[in-house]
Amino acid sequence: MHKGRMEAFSDGVIAIIITIMILELKIPEEGDVAALIHLLPKFLSYIFSFIFIGIYWSNHHHILQASKHVSGGVLWANLNLLFWLSIVPFVTGWMGETNFATLPVAAYGVVLMLSGASFYILVRSLIAVHSADSVIVHVLNDDKKGLIALVVYAAGIVFSFISTWIALALYVFVSILYLVPDKRIEKKMIG
Repeated sequence: MHKGRMEAFSDGVIAIIITIMILELKIPEEGDVAALIHLLPKFLSYIFSFIFIGIYWSNHHHILQASKHVSGGVLWANLNLLFWLSIVPFVTGWMGETNFATLPVAAYGVVLMLSGASFYILVRSLIAVHSADSVIVHVLNDDKKGLIALVVYAAGIVFSFISTWIALALYVFVSILYLVPDKRIEKKMIG
């Protein structure tokens, strides 16, 4: 199967996810700084989640550029990823609304971890439908970073019950790991 429809559908879903997140930020009725300060937790949650979704979009784009085709299994793996990403606006809003309370930060971590696991499954599904000499197999067959991310997310979930700020720092650490898409894909595809 051709990958184009899956890529276009995914781009559309991700655009809707980002749109839903910004709609959660309500415009203050007051025109003073105090009204903006009141919105700070929600705005910080939005910024982090926007970056998180952006990282997934960028990495998703990269792995699909390295892919030649998809299968039914890949389509379902992709839907699994999109499902977990679609929950990000809910946990983002909850976390911001509660000023980063313990349970919302833990729930946020669970969604991050399940999104990461889903991305890992998507990559494994793509590898399974490509030949051993393909770019995607060559570059992503040994994905230690994906497994490290899952362990760090799990640690963040545990730490959210001790210190939400440590948990958030661990979630940010994973985002920093993935901020720049895998350069090996670009190197293999260009030259």
